[in-house]
Amino acid sequence: MMSEENVAKGIALPWVSFASDAQSMASEGVFLERSTHPRAYGNFSRVLGKYVREDEVITLPDAIRKLSKLPATNLKIRDRGELAAGYFADIVIFNPSTVSDHATFDAPHQYSTGMGHVIVNGEPVIHYGDHTGALPGQVVRGPGWRGWQD
Repeated sequence: MMSEENVAKGIALPWVSFASDAQSMASEGVFLERSTHPRAYGNFSRVLGKYVREDEVITLPDAIRKLSKLPATNLKIRDRGELAAGYFADIVIFNPSTVSDHATFDAPHQYSTGMGHVIVNGEPVIHYGDHTGALPGQVVRGPGWRGWQD
């Protein structure tokens, strides 16, 4: 609903971070019974491929900060958002020259490419582009959770 020019202006603002409110989806089975927004599959790779590499709206280091440390800081999510001793080891290894989203409104159930490895809580989940079967993720809670303590 926003013009591409306004999206780019927003992305360039130093305090804007990236997130997705889409549910986790697969490109098979019951997930194909209904449509979804293309960003359910390509939100973060779109930032890296389109707005960093192609349009040069922001730099790669700034995009990585806006995809990791900035949202963790803003949401007060402890021990995440950067590579540091004692933090959870959530790491994405991607090729900045090829990372791309492919999902469209007409065909939203398409995975992004260029993400070679994903490590969640120190355990490989995607290895050379293939899912390992590992499910090491866990609930991440911030100050909106009733039991959260500062």
